[in-house]
This record gives sequence, structure tokens and C-alpha cells, in this order.
Amino acid sequence: MILTGHPIDTGDTAWVLMSIALVMLMTPGLALFYGGLVRRKNVLSTIMQSIFILALVSVTWVLFGFTLAFGTDVNGWGIIGGLDFIGLHGIGKDPISYAPTIPASAYMAFQMMFAIITPALITGAFAERKKFKAFVIFTLLWTLLVYSPIAHWVWGQGGWLNKLGAIDFAGGTVVHISSGVAALVAALVLGPRVRRESERFEPHDVRLAVIGAGLLWFGWFGFNGGSALGANGLAANAIVVTNTAAGMAALTWVTVSWLHKGTPSVVGAISGGVAGLVAITPASGYVDASAAIIIGMSAGAVCYGAIILRERLKIDDALDVWAVHGVGGTLGAILTGVFAVAAVGGFSGLIDGNGGQVLKQLVAVGATWIYSGVATFIILKVVDRFVGLRVEESEEEAGLDASQHGEVAWQG
Repeated sequence: MILTGHPIDTGDTAWVLMSIALVMLMTPGLALFYGGLVRRKNVLSTIMQSIFILALVSVTWVLFGFTLAFGTDVNGWGIIGGLDFIGLHGIGKDPISYAPTIPASAYMAFQMMFAIITPALITGAFAERKKFKAFVIFTLLWTLLVYSPIAHWVWGQGGWLNKLGAIDFAGGTVVHISSGVAALVAALVLGPRVRRESERFEPHDVRLAVIGAGLLWFGWFGFNGGSALGANGLAANAIVVTNTAAGMAALTWVTVSWLHKGTPSVVGAISGGVAGLVAITPASGYVDASAAIIIGMSAGAVCYGAIILRERLKIDDALDVWAVHGVGGTLGAILTGVFAVAAVGGFSGLIDGNGGQVLKQLVAVGATWIYSGVATFIILKVVDRFVGLRVEESEEEAGLDASQHGEVAWQG
């Protein structure tokens, strides 16, 4: 609902505009993070996927995505938004009921950056083997048929999980579980990468990955802090707990991997930091710093364990999207129900006397797992039927940079 003539708070607007820029930077940051972790012959194709999504979803969100997520609920079912905001009809300088102190256009743009990075996260699972044409069609369908409905369930006024009372401050279910589960399904459907017997899947440039991880950590302050939709104490708390959880998770991951493999890994440090950022995302507007330490520690240990499990199951999720985002998002969503305190964000969890919140979080987690998993599987099968999912084996061995894009990242 547009609040015509409602006053705008310039401080809130300035903070959200800054947060839009911070979250936008996360997608190029993800491109560098993923690009550094793949093999040399696939770095451009991996980077291209994130950059192309930035362009594609920017347009589809304006045309259809925003209204499906935040339009008036259709028939009161809580499943999908209507078409009242199609093509951003009515979205301008006046506020919207979701964010009454900032222009509706600012709220739309902030949410657009979430819609952009979510399918970009999935690309890490099918890196080095998916046709670019299949990737484009999959991204378009997934954004409209998976991301927008789940965003409506959780954040939309009238969304069924919203009405249930499940809480997700900045995207534990909407962004991380949805993409992490989709990544697992994609890895299973596409199957493992082709490699020679002696070949290992080693990162070609850890330096590039570290730069990308740094940009992600930096942008996450807008991701979580901006979700307060105002320049206020809630935004400050979100930034503090975000940084605290990321730091604790990085320390935990490095320690666990050091004990396990005998060396303190640089890739482990950045992976742990991202795992902590993922896990604190749904909780960042509801928990205090002491809870953030527990959440970060849990994320570092549990997500590391998820990678070991994935390896033993021989699932080729190339860049461990499921282990970090799917498992980390699930852990964070559940622990939000444990550690939420009314003094921070107005919602009480288990430690604040409301054990029922954990059950609501479990319902949200389960629904997101099931819907994202089933819908992703169907979309992949449809795309495979019409254009095929994987490149030819010879193209994969040559590398997607050359075979799909006719370019190479490094000469010589």
C-alpha cells in the first residue's frame, strides 16, 4: 500500500540508499570470491554468471519480481503478491506500508539487491559445467517462481509465514536456505564435473577469493544493517552482531580445520567468515552480541562438518553453496528462535520465555527447503528438456571461458 503524502525521513532514506549500494557491491564481490575458487580455465565464466544476474534480475525485478513478492496478497492465501505494482506502477517518491519513512522506490531497490544476489549464490554449485543458455533461462524462472513467492511468504504483508509469526530479519530463509537447497538440487541433477584421474579441483587464485570475501563482509553491513530500514539503534545492533558472528565463525572454522588437516587455511578463514555472516542474517535484528558469538561459533563448526559430509557423499557442489548457505541459513533461522530477545527487536525466543518461536522457525525452514528443492528440480528438468543443462565433455575439459565465451582470463 502506497502512503500518499506521508512524510519522508531523510536520515532513514540516506541510510537505505547507502545500504542499496553496499548490497549491490556484494554481487561483484561474490563474482570475485567464486572466480578465485574455480580453476583457471573457468574464472571468466564464473564471474560472468554473477555479473549477468546483476543485469537480468535488475530488469525482471522491476517488471514482475517486486510485485509478485510485495504486491497485495492474492485471495488472502499468503502465497503470492498481486500485479498492482507491475512495472513499478505507483512506486515512486511516496512511502510504502512496508517502510513508512523512506520512498517506495528506495525500498524496492533495496529488496532488488537481495533478489539479485540470491540466484548468484546458486551458481557456485554448478560452476564449471553448465551451459550459459541454460543458466540464463534457469535464473529467470527461478527468480520469479522460487525467490519471489518465498519472499512474499516471509516478508510480504499477508504472507502465510509472516502471519504465522516466523521471523527472518534479513534473509536466512528467503536468501540463504532457498539458494542453498537449490544449489544442492542443481549439483545432484547436473552430476559431477569431468576430470582426469590426476586432476584436482584446486582454487586458481586464493588472492582473488580473499578480495571477494572482503567485499562480501563489507557489503553485509548494508545487507543486515539496512534491513532495519532506518538510521537507528536496530541498524547499529545488526551491524555489531553481524561483524561479531562473522569473526567468531572464521576463528572457529580455522581452528577446526587446523586440528583436522594440520594447517590454518586461508580459504577456511574466508569460508568461515561467510558462514558466520549467513547464520547471523536472520537473527541480526533480534539477538544481542553474546548470542552472536554462539551463533558464529556454531556456524563455523557445523558448516565445516557439512562440507565433510558433502565430500563423503560425493556430491559435487563445486563451491559448497549448500554447506555454507543452505546449512548456515538453516542453523541461523532455528537459532533465531532460540536467542531472540524482545529488548532488541521486539520478538522473544526460547531464552526469552517463548519456546513456541522455535517451532515457527522450524515450519519456515521446512517449507523453504521443500518448496525450493521441488521447484528447483522441476525448473532444471524443464530447462534440460528444451536446451540441455551441461556443456559437452570436450567443452568442459577446454574450460567454459573459451568454450562458452570465447575469452580467457589469463594469457600464457
